Amino acid sequence: MTNLDPLWSPLRIGSTQLANRVALAPMTRVSATEDGLVTEKMVSYYEAFARGGFGLLITEGIYPDTAYGQGYLFQPGLATEEQARSWATVVDAVHAAGSTIFAQLMHAGSQAQGSRFVDSTIGPSAVAPKGEQLGFYRGEGPYRVPAEITRAQMEEVRQGFVAAALRAQAAGFDGVEIHGANGYLLDQFLTDYLNVRTDEYGGSPENRVRFPAEICRAVREAVGPDTTVGIRISQSKVSDHDHRWAGGAEEARVVFSTLGATGVDFVHTTEYKAYAPAFEDGGPSLAALAKQHSGLPVIANGHLDDPETAVSLLAEGAADVVALGKAALGNRDWPNRVRDGRPLDELDASLFDPVADVKDWELELLS
Repeated sequence: MTNLDPLWSPLRIGSTQLANRVALAPMTRVSATEDGLVTEKMVSYYEAFARGGFGLLITEGIYPDTAYGQGYLFQPGLATEEQARSWATVVDAVHAAGSTIFAQLMHAGSQAQGSRFVDSTIGPSAVAPKGEQLGFYRGEGPYRVPAEITRAQMEEVRQGFVAAALRAQAAGFDGVEIHGANGYLLDQFLTDYLNVRTDEYGGSPENRVRFPAEICRAVREAVGPDTTVGIRISQSKVSDHDHRWAGGAEEARVVFSTLGATGVDFVHTTEYKAYAPAFEDGGPSLAALAKQHSGLPVIANGHLDDPETAVSLLAEGAADVVALGKAALGNRDWPNRVRDGRPLDELDASLFDPVADVKDWELELLS
């Protein structure tokens, strides 16, 4: 039996002290009120993972502004003071249960499926995302062609991330994670076929990572040293699972070294399999490349359900924290079960069917 002790060692990331190396990965659960307020279901949902032994919880993607940021109907926000106050109930419950929590700030960009503010989308260029909208997030049909974001709108996006981060700080969150992955706005800037700009924000990897880096730097400066700040990065997207960076390991070097120089405290990579080579050459995983080139602690997510697989990334030095998504939904007490040597349950797929909200019967299982 593999020694699982590395999973339970404490770690400090930025200003946040983690009791162990097991995190709850961010998962979209469209369970807020129509106007983006946290519900009692959501409080119970997050509190259960804290009681289950997860050292860190990362929230579902939260929209940061009342312009184009919202991606899904019934998605929670941090765009208003009222929304921030509603999140304080989650933060208090998680802290009372002995865990820590980061707010994930997400601007949907051209991948938006539903917004109560606008019926159009923006992106780095007027190029629609691949694939179809997701039914379990109340979407239907192909993605819309976005309007190319203007310089003025880019500044509004930057200000929106900063304001939302400050609201998260006021609500008591231990940190914020900037969503630069999975096909949302900042990842759209990183993506060659979605970003065909000819200015300093398009073209080379150095240009395409510029806007995400500016957001990181602005948020870091705004919240100060007492709030932990990081960014989530992936190659694959909600609607394009097979995407890989055309520049391979060299592009990874540019992306992660640039983000590492912004002053953020961690990088969170998410891939289908966190331990698999990032590119077809059989080289390091994306997590290992992030660790190598950013010089920062790395959270890794992607098919780490098995404890021995999870601990292997820590033992190899490819990551510092493992983040569990569907495995956590199947076992809201995964850390406690693994530590005690108890068996793990399989995920019930109906948690996402027909809509990926938090179900009443799910909360009964969590109690």
